Parts: sequence; structure tokens; C-alpha cells
Amino acid sequence: MKKTLYFFLAIVGLSFLIGILVYSKMPIMVASHWDAQGEINGYVSRFWGVFLMPIISIALIMLFLLIPKIDPLKKNIADFQSHYDKFIVVVLLFLFIIYIQTILWNLGIKIGPLAVMPWAFAILLYSVGDFLQHTKRNWFVGIRTPWTLSSDKVWKKTHALGAKLYKISALISLLGIFSAKYTLAFVLAPILASSLYLVLYSYLEFEKEK
Repeated sequence: MKKTLYFFLAIVGLSFLIGILVYSKMPIMVASHWDAQGEINGYVSRFWGVFLMPIISIALIMLFLLIPKIDPLKKNIADFQSHYDKFIVVVLLFLFIIYIQTILWNLGIKIGPLAVMPWAFAILLYSVGDFLQHTKRNWFVGIRTPWTLSSDKVWKKTHALGAKLYKISALISLLGIFSAKYTLAFVLAPILASSLYLVLYSYLEFEKEK
């Protein structure tokens, strides 16, 4: 865990270092949000445009480190701790990719989010799928419905299916690379569909078990 923590801090430290180095070169108002067509529709001040993502990353690290300590089922989390740590790394790298894209755009290197998000989300979603198949019942991470939290069997079956669906979603999101017009649909539609189906599936499995 100590080595993993160093890696977490290295990612955040690199983000802050980049922010400090480019701060004076950034515009007063930083483009921070794009619509489904890849057009800018949101700006923030220079400080928040440069340092908001690193600050969010620190907050997430603190939250992720706290969860295994306060979860009533912390012993279950300990059983998949290595996969939990790997997942945190992927989340932080995902945020770092978004951060770099934003910095480059505002420095005049026009790499739009529609060119970055499909493969970035593909990596994240595949990682989610891999993570789900190793989780055990807990109150903070995973597919937490009233029915998965009430039954180890329903938890296991739902997460086994969820692992497959999110990996498939990762592959579908890659199609967004080839169609800028529908990039957002290719990324978000599989996630929403998979998530809604898994909620329903967990309920049906719980009813069967009853």
C-alpha cells in the first residue's frame, strides 16, 4: 500500500507541477467545458482552470483511503485491496488525461475532448469491469443496490455480469473515435444501459433467491 500511495501522490504532484509551470501562460479565463459537438460552453478563472483537477484528485485520494477504514465490512475490502488500489490508479490517470487535454487546449494545442474521451473512457470502463469481478460485498464501492447489499450470492452474480457489461461498454465507447457526431452517445449510452439493467437484474435475482 505504501508504494501505491507514493504513486498516487506522484500523479497529483505532477499535476500541480505542470500547473505551476504553465500558470502564467494560461488565459485569464480558461476553457473548461465542451458540449456534445465539441464546442466550448464553459469557462472558469485561471486559478481554478489550472488547479481544480489536482485538488479534486487529492480529495479523491483521501476519500479512497478512508473507505477501507470506515466500512463496516472492511474485512471484505481487505480481500480485494490490491484490485482496489489498481482501480484508484486508473481513476487518477483518467483525471490526469482530462487535465492535460484542458491544459493543452488553453495553450493553443487544439486537441478536443471528443478526440480524447472515447479511448480514455474505454480504459476507465474496462478497469471498472475488471475491478467489479474481484469485489466483495461492502457499503462503498461496487454495484450497491438494496438487493446486492442484502445477499452475498446476489452481489456475486450481479458483479460477475457487471464485469462483462462494463468491458463491452468499453469496447463500444471506442466507436466514438470514428464518429465525432455521436461520440457522447457511444460513451454514455452503454454506461447508462448497463447500470440500469444491473439494478433490475439484482432485484430479479434477489426475488429468485427469496
